[in-house]
Amino acid sequence: MEKKELINGGKVKSVFTTDNEDQVIIEFRDDMTAGDGERKEVMNNKGAYNAVISTKIFRVLEENGVETQLIDLPQPNVMLAKKLEMIPIEVIVRNIATGSLVRKYPIADGTKLEPPIVQMDFKADEYHDPMLNDSIIKALGIATQEEIDILTEKALKINEVLTEFFADAGIILVDFKVEFGKDKDGNILLGDEISPDGCRLWDSETLDMLDKELFRKGKDNEVMDAYVEVYNRIIPDDEKVI
Repeated sequence: MEKKELINGGKVKSVFTTDNEDQVIIEFRDDMTAGDGERKEVMNNKGAYNAVISTKIFRVLEENGVETQLIDLPQPNVMLAKKLEMIPIEVIVRNIATGSLVRKYPIADGTKLEPPIVQMDFKADEYHDPMLNDSIIKALGIATQEEIDILTEKALKINEVLTEFFADAGIILVDFKVEFGKDKDGNILLGDEISPDGCRLWDSETLDMLDKELFRKGKDNEVMDAYVEVYNRIIPDDEKVI
């Protein structure tokens, strides 16, 4: 499948049309960003690790009844995917309180959240991704109440599946963000990626970070070691391509 026109050149991924109008190529680049893109570095093979990790996770979710846009991974850093009209909402699921949650609310860092918190943010860098509620979402015309309910249900299902999946690899799924889009028939599918870029992952014994938070904290020399560790834990030897 040959990539053609650039549709979207994001901070860390580029999306291209193909000769099939219902499919796109998502190229995972080696860029690492933080602070709405204000800080940017290039990490060797970071794109490939994220693409392979995300592909594995999408396949696990598909096996558990969560539809995704994934079709194939023709190259380690290139995903062939169904074309989606993305919904401009980041759906965040929090299992443990940390990060912005403890900075903005009177809740202790490390508090286990039962049930998990489902948070929705407006995906718009120019507005710094503000938090949404159902009324704001409907006022902006982003989604209907039925669609909001579907996003919430799907996010909680993803959390249920991935909490167990990561636990089997000795990893705690602290929180994560996901994005969804509509296919040509109007079905809502999981899109974009699920990788250490958009998850907080902690080693279940040491509580060491295994995600992008290391980059945010300026520990650049530890970032790729963490991503490789996640890759090695969740990708079986016979599926390794890097």
